[in-house]
Amino acid sequence: MNDSLILHHYDGSPYAEKIRLMFGLTDAQWYSVLCPVQPPRPSLDPLTGGYRRIPVAQVGADVFCDTALIARELATRLSCAALDPTQVDARAAALMAQAENKAFFAAIGAVPPLRLLGTMLRLFGPIGAVRFIKDRASLMKGATVRAPQGDKAKAVINALLADLEARLEDRPWIGGEAATVADFATFHPLWLHVSCDRRPLEAGPNVKDWYERVSQIGHGHREEMTQEKAFAAARDAEPRPVPESVVDTPLALGTTVEVAPSDYGKVPVSGTLAAFTQDRIVIARDTQKLGVLHVHFPRDGYSLTSA
Repeated sequence: MNDSLILHHYDGSPYAEKIRLMFGLTDAQWYSVLCPVQPPRPSLDPLTGGYRRIPVAQVGADVFCDTALIARELATRLSCAALDPTQVDARAAALMAQAENKAFFAAIGAVPPLRLLGTMLRLFGPIGAVRFIKDRASLMKGATVRAPQGDKAKAVINALLADLEARLEDRPWIGGEAATVADFATFHPLWLHVSCDRRPLEAGPNVKDWYERVSQIGHGHREEMTQEKAFAAARDAEPRPVPESVVDTPLALGTTVEVAPSDYGKVPVSGTLAAFTQDRIVIARDTQKLGVLHVHFPRDGYSLTSA
């Protein structure tokens, strides 16, 4: 169990859907620990130290934050280079960036307000919908990105659909002849939009066909796991050896630091700096109940400061 692949997520999370599809592509066996849609998250906060975003992956006493880093971990663990975001070509990478930045933040704003309200009421009920709206406002507090609304949001989604339609004109998948991480990264903001709009995607024939094929990939072999078993997997394991740090680390290893996203959801996680490599930051958290945990973050898009 200490070597099991555990995903902390909730079913409606678009970024979690991106990772779940990676399990489907590789027919992977994985364990699911469901979290509340909004904090507090008692099944996750003790592992991460309060990291705000979903999903989070866990293998024993190692915890991985941000889907870009989780994808790289899965590419290695599942021996599937197609899941590594650094391996896609420049055009596919540009489409991924377009989808995960502008389009992701426009996905909800492009839904008519009354229809969006109806979706939230169906999912959460009146009180839950109010709490959800307040929580998402808090998530964007101090953010360096802004979510467009109405016609501006629709224009962003339509631009992605047009570029995607052109990309799929001469290939079945964004990267070519087989599905890759580029397909899942581009799919999940559209999946969010469709989930909120509750209507079929209005797109060209290439995109509609591609969207259906991605939807049919599935999620591999999912097994539900309790919070207690996930905690036991962390408590009974030792963190894996840390990768070698780059020579010019901005702070000395062993320094007490804080790591936080630099765009939105800027809730810092504290610990001691265990590694600083070309692509990641690893901090050690010495916890009373779970022992020493290593929390991994990508360098790109995250700030590292002395606590």
